Amino acid sequence: MAELANCSRCDAVFVKEIRDICQKCYKEEEAAFDIIYRFLRERKNREATLQEVVNATGVEQTLILKFVKQKRLRTSQFPKLSYPCAKCGEPIITGELCESCVKGFKADLEKFEEIRSVEQKSEQKEPGKTYYLFDK
Repeated sequence: MAELANCSRCDAVFVKEIRDICQKCYKEEEAAFDIIYRFLRERKNREATLQEVVNATGVEQTLILKFVKQKRLRTSQFPKLSYPCAKCGEPIITGELCESCVKGFKADLEKFEEIRSVEQKSEQKEPGKTYYLFDK
């Protein structure tokens, strides 16, 4: 069911169905995508970095990153189009976090699980809470 919403780009009121932007802004984004794609399709520009694309096309960096994250601009075809890691800002081409941040989070999680298991074991060994059965 459609609902009224404000466009996230221009704040205009529109009927939200699929996108979070109004039709006018959608057309502008599509025109910007065409400009970017035409620029990158040229053989000499396929290895352009994000900043080079911004300078050559005049399209905002956030919009180009949006296209990369939506996988409309594939990093397999344009290998130097990267975006910053959500935690440390290191350039990445897939996901939200770089490999080192993912490893750090995994190490923290493993340490937390280890501490939690030790706490659970110590809670079970408290006197007065253990029951013993004896055969007669």
